[in-house]
This record gives sequence, C-alpha cells and structure tokens, in this order.
Amino acid sequence: MKTILKTDITVKDICEGFVYNELEGKGLFGLFGKLTIQPEYQRNYIYAEGDGKREMAVIESILKGYPIGLIYFNKISDNSLEVLDGQQRITSVGRFITDKFAIKDENGMPQIFSNMAKDKKDKILETKLLIYECEGTESQIKEWFKTINIAGVPLVPQELLNAIYSGPFVTLGKEEFSNSQNANIQKWSVYIKGSANRQAFFERALDWVSNGNIDDYMSRHRNDKNINELKKYFNSVIDWISSVFTDVESEMCGLEWGRLYEQYHKKSYDPKKVSAEVRKLYSDPYIKNRKGIFEFILGGSVDTKLLEVRIFDEAIKKAIYATQTAKAKKKSESNCSHCAIGHDANKEKIWSLSEMDADHVSAWSKGGTTSAKNCQMLCKTHNRAKGNR
Repeated sequence: MKTILKTDITVKDICEGFVYNELEGKGLFGLFGKLTIQPEYQRNYIYAEGDGKREMAVIESILKGYPIGLIYFNKISDNSLEVLDGQQRITSVGRFITDKFAIKDENGMPQIFSNMAKDKKDKILETKLLIYECEGTESQIKEWFKTINIAGVPLVPQELLNAIYSGPFVTLGKEEFSNSQNANIQKWSVYIKGSANRQAFFERALDWVSNGNIDDYMSRHRNDKNINELKKYFNSVIDWISSVFTDVESEMCGLEWGRLYEQYHKKSYDPKKVSAEVRKLYSDPYIKNRKGIFEFILGGSVDTKLLEVRIFDEAIKKAIYATQTAKAKKKSESNCSHCAIGHDANKEKIWSLSEMDADHVSAWSKGGTTSAKNCQMLCKTHNRAKGNR
C-alpha cells in the first residue's frame, strides 16, 4: 500500500463544503466535496454521545495547539478521497465550525464558533493537519482500517465486520439498525443492550438470523440488494417476546432472545398466565437471579437452577446436621435418611458435614421455603439424585 504524508491541509480546507446528516448522525462530505467523511465501512459518529466531552476536547486541543493525531485518507482517484481514519475528529471539527455544538470559554460559558473572537476562529481554521493519503487495493485498505485505533475508542467487532463486508447489504443494514432516529429503537432497547451508533442492534439482528455465525452470514449476503430476511427474522423475535411477556422488566435486556426464540417459539403460551407467573416469581424473596425467570417460564417452570434459589446458610446446615446425626447415632442408622432405608453398606454410615448437602424437604418449586423447618441433610449422592421430586 502506497502512503504520502500531507502537511498543508488546514481545518478550513477540510471544512469547505462540510455536510452533516442530523438524521443519521454522520458527517458526509468535506474538502470542497472531494472527501467522503463516512464511507459505508466506517462507524457512526459517536463523539456527540453522552455529554459530548470528546467532541469538545477535539476543539479545545486545537485551540491549545495540541496535535489531534494522524488522519488517514484513502485515495480513490485524483478528485475523490474517503476517510480511512479520523472521521470522528473531522466530523467534530465540521460540526463545531457549523455551530452544531458549543465549547466553554475561559469563564465557563458556552460559546459557538460563530460567536468566537476572530483570533480564535483563525487559529482553528488555519491549523494544519497531519494526513496520510493511502492508495492500495480494497483488501489492503480494509486490513489497514482494521488495525487502526480511532482516537482512543477501539472498534467494536461489528464495526470491523461492517468494514470487511462493506457493500449494499451493510449499507441497508446500517440504515435500518444503526440509525438512532429509528422510531423502533426504544422498543428494541427493552430487549437489547447497547446503542444504535455502536452497532448493537445490527449485530444482534445478524446474530439471531445466523445463529451466531455473523461473519459467514455477512460474507454470503454482502452483495444483496435487500435485507428482507434479516428484518423479517429480527421482527419475528421481537414480536414473539412482546406477545409472550406482556410486562416489560429491566432484566429482559440482554438475554439470549435469539436462542430462546429458536428453542421455544413453536410452543403455545397464555400471556395472562405468563404475566401472573412473572409477578409471582418477582415477589419471591428466595430467587437470586431474576434474569433466569423468563427462560424458567418458557421451559415449563422446571429448571430451578436458572433462578439460583437462595440456599440454606451455614448456621442452619450445621444445626440440622447436628440434630440428625445425634438421632441417627441413637438408632444406629445413617444420618442420611435415604441411606438409612437402603440395603447397602451405607445403611448405618455417619457422614461428615462436608459429605452432605442441605436439601429442601418440600421442594422450593412446590412451595417449600428455605428455612430450618424445611431443611434436611442428605449425602451428596442422594441429594443430587433427588432433584425436584
């Protein structure tokens, strides 16, 4: 790959013809229209997220005379360039020059570019940037893009995959799932963690439709002119979740809904009964893992391991062990009630505390409490064989 260092391009040059798309949250063009700021393989603009400190820091660095780092352009032709690395910084500068955000002055007051003193404006506009123009094959350019750490914000895996498999499919996918203005984002956020700008929803949609083989799926569909299959499957999962679980709970966010859909969507559920069961389990003080409630219900309310039901504390176990052992010794039988009624060599064995487990006499799933009155000690073999019976 061929690279040439350019040291004569100023902030003013970069911002000539700058266009920012508010709807999609990305910089589009600059450098008199020659520069594509966010080609399709680039991540969305993220510096404005949260309190916007990162985009303000770019401008403050320029005013203080600090370098804002190397910028890389991909040379497409003599009159066409695209940003390979630096689109966050370039977009921050362009947004500031066009009064899209303010920075704080010496007195802590917000100040937009158009209201700044001329000397400060000139300092920003006349700042020269260090830019490498790169020229090479598509695979060389994208391999270089993968290795770049953009201004201290590493690329997430999906952003890398978007770069590798850039094309019509990625473009359409980002328009649907990476657009923070999409009215469906709020609904999706109930079940999926992350932000649209960092590709969370696009990644999850791909994960679900591909059963976790995102790389392979993107490779096969790279040149598709539509994302119909992706959208249909994604919406099927979302609609199924909301139809089964009519109540929205914070613990729903981030669950493996794609796997759960594949495993359970062919079963029939009564939403009213499901809702009642969810409320009952949420009010149960013995449940430690509320995130497991949803899969527990989908699976027929059988696998209590999903709930991490609170176990007996050490004081209860020691007290029950001491009582059982004393009685067992008087009767010359095992202190495990299951061993005591057996016919093998363990019929009279006294197990040590470390060789026994605490067990619910009446199973928790059948209404049994985690209390001393409902506790018995069994040898580990019998306790693990007992299950929920």
